[in-house]
Amino acid sequence: MSTQPIRFGFLGAGAISHHSASDVNRHSQGKVVAAQDINTQRTQDLCKAQNIPKSYATAEELLADPEIDAVYIAVPNKFHVPLTLQALKAGKHVLLEKPFAINYAEAKEAADMAKKMGKVLTLGMNQRFERGPQAIKSLVERGDLGEIYHIKAYWMRRSGIPKLGTWFGNKELAGAGALYDIGVHYLDLALYLLGDFHPVSVSGATYTKFGHLGLGEGGWGKSDKENLLFDVDDFATGLIRFSNGVSISLDVSWACHAEEGNRADVQLYGTKGGALAREGRFYHPDPKTGEYIIVQNVSAPVAFPHGSRFHNFINHLTAGEKLCVTIEQALGVQRILDGLNASAISGKEVRLDSAK
Repeated sequence: MSTQPIRFGFLGAGAISHHSASDVNRHSQGKVVAAQDINTQRTQDLCKAQNIPKSYATAEELLADPEIDAVYIAVPNKFHVPLTLQALKAGKHVLLEKPFAINYAEAKEAADMAKKMGKVLTLGMNQRFERGPQAIKSLVERGDLGEIYHIKAYWMRRSGIPKLGTWFGNKELAGAGALYDIGVHYLDLALYLLGDFHPVSVSGATYTKFGHLGLGEGGWGKSDKENLLFDVDDFATGLIRFSNGVSISLDVSWACHAEEGNRADVQLYGTKGGALAREGRFYHPDPKTGEYIIVQNVSAPVAFPHGSRFHNFINHLTAGEKLCVTIEQALGVQRILDGLNASAISGKEVRLDSAK
């Protein structure tokens, strides 16, 4: 494994890239050395704020830089796979923002290219690295919850549509709305905790009730307002079933009338106990007295104490740390997203048995 620092080029200089660059630069063997965005002002702002020495006008120029080892891609969803393919062909490792792709076929093309080029491709699923989910994952693997038979995953915002009039709400550029933007996080986390990314069927429904009316904006994002048509979901729901009878329910909203302004977690139901992953809460009956015990901020070994997707990526490249998000898992998530969208359109359950 390499002892040399991993030099990053950033494609996309939006709000998330500021957090990401800071995370990379905190690692002793990571450094963001270049950035590019179609908006030159955003590029300049990112470079200045994060002390990035080089900026490029185009992605092609950045990818041609021989001093860049890895690329972080944080651009509108439509361009995830095209830029990933370019980066891999240029000999760069890739950490890609969620969602993987617009559809499974695109995602598979990127996965195949990574294998062909012998480069690391992973998805930046940051929710997996939080302390609570890491601790609950440890309890699940140890058997403390018993048999997991149902998981409830949700991220419900009352008013949280990313900046109206931008690519986030446009189907051609985003592929989907709340389902792809925030639903993918907790779908992925539920599957990760369960340890199974291959369900046999999915049923889904999507709704557009606020965004197309100019309602429900949350203000996230630095993307330019282009008055693009809002034609994606601002609410989505789904049921995922596995061959052993386990089920996952998913509910996600950018905008809805709700008592709480923001509520997000993954709740696990087991035969010995239950848990709330994000809160790191474990509850179960005392085996001796039967009295119910609720453990806050459960103490358990964690696989990634650094708590960072970027540190995992860098450690994997430099020291062989296990990669938390494998490409096979990412493909499994994308297959489910495709199924949920197809089910929402047809109104029927979609079987995934033959798609393993």
